[in-house]
This record gives sequence, structure tokens and C-alpha cells, in this order.
Amino acid sequence: MKLFKVKMAVSLSLNLTTGYLLAQITFDDYRRADSIILFNNLVYHQVISPEWIDSTYYFWYKTRTQNGEEYVMVNSKKKSKYPAFDQQKLCSKIKLKTGKQYNAYGLPLSNVSFSKDLKVLKFELDSFIWKCDLKNYDLNPLGKVNNPEEGRYWGESINELTNKPVLSPDSIWYAYIKDYNVFIMDRKSSREYQLSYDGSEGDFYSSYIVWSPDSKKIATNKIRDNKKRYIYFIESSPENQIQPVLHKREYLKPGDALPIKRPALFDIVKKCQISVQCDNFLNQYDISNISWRKDSRSFTFEFNQRGHQVYQVIEVNGSNGEVKVLIDERSNTFIDYSSKKFRYDVNDGQEIIWASERDGWNHLYLFDGQTGALINQITKGEWVVRGVEYVDEKHRQIIFRGSGINPNEDPYFVHYYRINFDGSGLTDLTPEPANHHAFFSADYKYFIDSYSTVSQPPIAKLRSASENKIIMELENADISELLSKGWKSPEVFVAKGRDGVTDIWGNIYKPWGLDTNRLYPIIEYIYAGPHSSFVQKDFLPVPWFSCIAQLGFIVVQIDGMGTSNRSKAFHDICWRNLKDAGFPDRILWIRAAARIHHFMDTARVGIFGTSAGGQNALAALLFHPEFYKVSVSSCGCHDNRMDKIWWNEQFMGFPVGPHYAECSNVEHASNLRGKLLLIVGEMDDNVDPSSTMQVVNALIKANKEFELLVLPGENHTSGGKYGERKRRDFFIKNLSGIEPPQCNQIGNQ
Repeated sequence: MKLFKVKMAVSLSLNLTTGYLLAQITFDDYRRADSIILFNNLVYHQVISPEWIDSTYYFWYKTRTQNGEEYVMVNSKKKSKYPAFDQQKLCSKIKLKTGKQYNAYGLPLSNVSFSKDLKVLKFELDSFIWKCDLKNYDLNPLGKVNNPEEGRYWGESINELTNKPVLSPDSIWYAYIKDYNVFIMDRKSSREYQLSYDGSEGDFYSSYIVWSPDSKKIATNKIRDNKKRYIYFIESSPENQIQPVLHKREYLKPGDALPIKRPALFDIVKKCQISVQCDNFLNQYDISNISWRKDSRSFTFEFNQRGHQVYQVIEVNGSNGEVKVLIDERSNTFIDYSSKKFRYDVNDGQEIIWASERDGWNHLYLFDGQTGALINQITKGEWVVRGVEYVDEKHRQIIFRGSGINPNEDPYFVHYYRINFDGSGLTDLTPEPANHHAFFSADYKYFIDSYSTVSQPPIAKLRSASENKIIMELENADISELLSKGWKSPEVFVAKGRDGVTDIWGNIYKPWGLDTNRLYPIIEYIYAGPHSSFVQKDFLPVPWFSCIAQLGFIVVQIDGMGTSNRSKAFHDICWRNLKDAGFPDRILWIRAAARIHHFMDTARVGIFGTSAGGQNALAALLFHPEFYKVSVSSCGCHDNRMDKIWWNEQFMGFPVGPHYAECSNVEHASNLRGKLLLIVGEMDDNVDPSSTMQVVNALIKANKEFELLVLPGENHTSGGKYGERKRRDFFIKNLSGIEPPQCNQIGNQ
């Protein structure tokens, strides 16, 4: 056997024999790998957190220089920039007021704002709100920062009966719920009128009442309530007591009964209810967005059918309750309502701008708001609208984000465009081949454009949206110090997917001291959630997951089929098929990369991910054990019947049929062949931690070997510092053949 050495970016010298590393690795090596995350601070002169000041043409931003953080003010009209305030003066004033010494270019200010006339600066520091007069730098505290109470848990349903009485626009009436029915009260006389009589405890009217603008009608929903489901978990080691604590969260899962809402209409003048025919909307996931027309002629609501294959905009006549379908969106697979829905009512609903994938790509359409007839398709082509920034009704133009229009660049790069309602005049406001982020002035005439790629540092310019020209250069990032440290950008790689035609895009993260004559194990960082795409597109020198590459791995990140922001056909791979996770494309992509990069060892491939990525990471071993050998799966939703209703029914559909079991890691646990580490937080209220424990149960029953790390007190997590160390240990041992550091022998690390 031939013995040779591998030199790694963290200055390791490891012996490699027939593909197996034989030496030790130390915590110092881990620390050196971790230290490169600080290299993110070596990018100077980029625009950070820009904010326009009210309706003015002034904006400010932070930028990092060799001095530290500096605040910059820009006058768009005069095309000038200058220090937003004297940081040394402010620092001195802060010391006088608080007795604390800060670095003028390291002030830990938050919630910074300027008055419209630029004379007053407000910020939060050291738990206080401060006001600074920028004329004389008089600094005074305005009070303590009010820490907001913990918000409503995302899974908790709204109590439809607890809203306060709703005042009519003319201030004459209150509308409210009493004994589960709708009442109104004359504010002057306090005389009460009952408008409904069929409400009951289990079938009641919602207190979220919506008045017509003329104060003559009200709309609400009558709701047949559902049975709540809860998840339970035990906090084993609470900080304030010895005994464990039982917690519960409201948490609907796929197939659970949902509240049934039926829109209801009431005439205030006649003191009566107007019948609304709702039979066609009872098979619902939700009814939402009750909204009156400004002239009170009607109100609209949106109907999302259970299973997400029908989504409609419905109009209800305010005089007679007659129902009309204005937009009827249908799909044989799923409608991506949670990520792609866009609706804008033009001129009080005379027209409606609507987003749809009906032609196979996400585009904008213009509908007649009276008849529901399609007027014209606004955007068109084999590319996608990523979001709408602004609708200019006066000039009948739209500013939107799009990707995939330019054939010679990454199809995920976001650009900003302007187009006319009739589909003419498509203009790229951000033509540079990069990923763009725009920040618009209040009137959308100007915008800050910051753009970059994974290898090109950020450039920021002030542009005119109306005239489509560059107003001034703002910042051009300096990475010379970063390069002096030996930093290397990830490699963007493209290979054909399972159909032999479609391009699959991803990144390759290599050790900075790469030795191309040696073989490196491959680790895929995966998140294949169908709600978006995930591969890095912006300039970020060191994403957290790339630190592991410095320990002697090739790390890859890929957007396979089934993820979003490409064609509808590309996305539809995920439908009722979350176990697919794009693996056929990912495997082909990695093999194609290895054919070019001979230092990539496809015989030693690991994978890790969290949440949906945790599900994917285990699925790799269960459904593709011929390729993936080692997996670390954190807080995975291992059976889609166990996870939150909205996300899983969005892509797995309703009813809960055999396809749910076919995609379950629990059902297929006996297929395990590789090395597996499961990580779960005992307090996870995002993905039911029982999902992981059910996998554990199935693996034990199948007599399989695996490792389990349960983190006391932790919520939805990749593992934190301890979990990260265990993940590295697992890959070092099982992919590199090296014994990881023995922390029990050398004390706390």
C-alpha cells in the first residue's frame, strides 16, 4: 500500500493510506476551522442595512472600513454622501451620560433612525432609547426599551370570539359578537340590535367583523369550529426548578379537521342578514382576506380548497349576496399559495393583477375585475416572477423581481424589472449579471442596488427607476485583506439533471489549501424544502457550513428538482413525493463534478441537514444507500403525517393517502445501511420531536445501529455548539477514518 501525505488548509498533516486517514485530529484544528468564520468581517466598503428617511430622497447606511463601522448619509438629489453624524462626538456624549467607554467605530447601536429634517438621531443602546440633537449633540434618554412580550406561537389558532367591538367608518355603530351572534349598537342611544340568531357554541360568528366603507353593511364569517390538536414535550432540565416541566403547543397535522368558515353579510339599514350561498366553498383549507370595495358595492374573499389544487377570488354582491368567481386558479398538482400568490386590485377592483403558474412558469396576469375575464398576460417566457415590488396605477406599470430571463447567467439570479400592464416595455433596471437586492425610495423613483455573486464582492449603486440610469456609485467592496488570508471562493458548478436536459445548479466549497492530487470525502449540506431554493448566490465569504471543508472535506450545496424558483414542472417533482428531494439530480451532479475534479471521492459521500433537511439527510441513507454512506440528521420531519399541517399538505396534498407512508423515513427505517447520527431538541415546537423518536423506535425494532443526541432544553436546532462538534466528530470518524478529539481526556473545550 502506498503511503502519502495530505496537506490541509488548517495546517494538518495527515497520513492517508488507500483512502483512509490514519492520524489524529485535534481541537486546535477545529478552532482553526471555526476561526475562518471571522473572515466575513474582512469585507470592507459594502452597503449594510440601507434605510430611506421617511418620504425624503435621503438615505443612510452602515459600511465596514478598516476603522470599524461607519455611518454614511446620502443626498440622492445632490448625488453626495458624507458622514451621517460625528461618531467621535456621539461616543464622547455617550460616555458622559452613561460612564461607559465605547469605540467610536464600534458603537453597538440598534434601531437607528433620523428625523425627516435630519436634525435628530434616535437609537437604542444599553437597554435605553436615546435622542441626540445633531446640531449640538445634546444627548438625552427617552426611556427604557420595552422588550415586547413573546409573540403568539405560530401554530396557535386565532380566537375568533375575542376581538373588540368594531366601530363603523361613520362612527355611529359598534358591531360585535354576543352569545355567538352578530349585534350592532347605536353609540348615541346605546340601543342594541341583534342581526343573527343561528349562532351557537360550536357554530358561531367571528368577531373579526369588516364594515363596508359606507357603514351600511358588515361582513364576517360564520365558523364551525374544529377539535384542537396539541403536541406535548417535557423540559427535562428547567433552570428554575429541579422537577421537569410538561409543555404543550397547539399543532395541527395533515388530515386534521379544520374550522369551516362561511362568509356572512348583514344589512345595517334593514337590520337583517342577507343570504350568501357558500356550498361550493365548504371543502376548504381556508377562507381569507375579506375586503370591501371602496364604493361598498361588494366584498371579496379568497378560497383555498383543501388539497391546494383550487384557489379562487370570490366576489359577494353587497346588495343581494350573489356570489361570483372572479379568478379560478386550478392545478393538477398543487398551487404554491404560500410562496407565489400575488394579488393587486387596480382602481377599486376594476382590474386585478394576479400571479399564476398556469403556463408552466410563475407570471403576472391582468384580469377584468368585474367579469373575471382574462385581459392579457403581463409577463411571459421561460423564466419566473419572484415577487412584485410596486404597482403604479397612474402609469400602469409594475416593478417586479424576476430570475431566469438572461440566458447566459445563473437562472436564480434576481433582477429588478419594469413592465407595462399590457406586457410591453419590459426593462431590466439592474442589468449586471449578478444577484441583486434593491431598496426603493418611498415614491419608487430611486433605489439602492446592491449586487454580488459568490465570487464577486458587493457593488452598490444609486439608480433611478423612472429614468433607468445610474445616479451615483455608493460602495465597491474591498476584499484585499480577505484574499491575503488565503480565502478562496466556492466554485459554481452546473450539470444536467435526471432528464438529461435540465441544468442543475450548485456550489462546491473546497479546503483553501486543496491538494488536487489527493482524494477528499464529499459532504452535502442539504435543504430540499419545496417552498424555495437554497444554494448561496450572494457574496458571503464563509457560510457557516463551509467551515467543515477546512477539516479535509469537499462540501457541496445543490438545488435539485422539486425545489422552487424554476419552472412548474421542475417544482412538481416534489408533489406527493417529498422523499425524492431531488436525489436523482444531486447524485448525477456530484458524479459529474467528480469526473472533472478527480480529488472528489464519490465512494465516501456524507450528508447533513436540519428540519426538512433533516428528513432529507436520513432519506439519503434509506432510499439511496448505494451513494450516501454517512448522515447527520437534525430535528427532521421524518414522517409528513407528524409535521405541521400547512407545510406538508401544501406539497403532499389532501387527503392523507398511501403516498404519505411511501415518503416516510419511519416506514422505511429498516432500509438503513450507512452510518447515522440523529440530533433532536427535546423542546422542538417547530417539528414534533416525537417524529425523531418514532424513527428511533423503528430503527431499534429493525435492530439497526445508529447514534442519537437529544439536547435538553433546545428547540428547533442544528445542534448548537455541542451538536456541531458531534457532527464533525461523526464525519471525521466515518468518512475520513480519523479518531476525533477525545474531549473527556483534555478537559473542557
